[in-house]
Amino acid sequence: MTDFPKGLMISAPSSGTGKTTVMLGLLRALTEDGLTVQPFKSGPDYIDPAFHFAAAGRASFNLDTWAMDGALLDAVTTQAQGADICIGEGSMGLFDGVATRGQSGFGSSAETALRMGWPVVLVIDVGGQAQSAAATALGFKMYNPDLPFAGVILNRVASPRHDRLTRLGMERAGVTVLGSLPRRGDLALPERHLGLIQAVEHPDLEAAIAGYAAFLRENVDLEAIRAVARTAAAPTPRALPNPPA
Repeated sequence: MTDFPKGLMISAPSSGTGKTTVMLGLLRALTEDGLTVQPFKSGPDYIDPAFHFAAAGRASFNLDTWAMDGALLDAVTTQAQGADICIGEGSMGLFDGVATRGQSGFGSSAETALRMGWPVVLVIDVGGQAQSAAATALGFKMYNPDLPFAGVILNRVASPRHDRLTRLGMERAGVTVLGSLPRRGDLALPERHLGLIQAVEHPDLEAAIAGYAAFLRENVDLEAIRAVARTAAAPTPRALPNPPA
């Protein structure tokens, strides 16, 4: 698939770190810049794709390496034809999956990123820590050397001093910082798991997404994000790896 648009995966060490806020802001900001952006969701989640559609104006599709075999995954990826860039959103933590193989793999976001050739951008909640956050980032960077690791977006940064200290740790660990988001309680989405809040039920979703996009423009290097996507490899069918023993 040589004409397949390149992309990246937005993931995190765990749920609740703010990756969906980053995802929606990024989708909208890149769309505002004139790009046709194809969203994807790693895993079986049916709530987030509706939010993706609201942000990008283009239907989002699930990529599930546990439930889908290679042929189905290939078929789903054809939905990106005509797009300029793909942005995938991970589920849970980057390496979290089920305990046993399904038709294909274990269903982790890392598996999806590997199969799609997408570098990973890790959203890290640095609340309550500074240089120690670099140890988390470094562990994720080194856990699977085959997985392209582009860098991190720091979330919930308390102050300029907090930002400087956290960046010092990342620099020491050799981890690229692509953005630093100040702590703002008004940017949190209502809880969405188990269908509690769906896109059509958000009280003012359009204003919220526009706010996320403006926030990312102020605090994330969008050109660096686009450059990360340009380093992506083409999607290639591959044997999915076993998790470490």
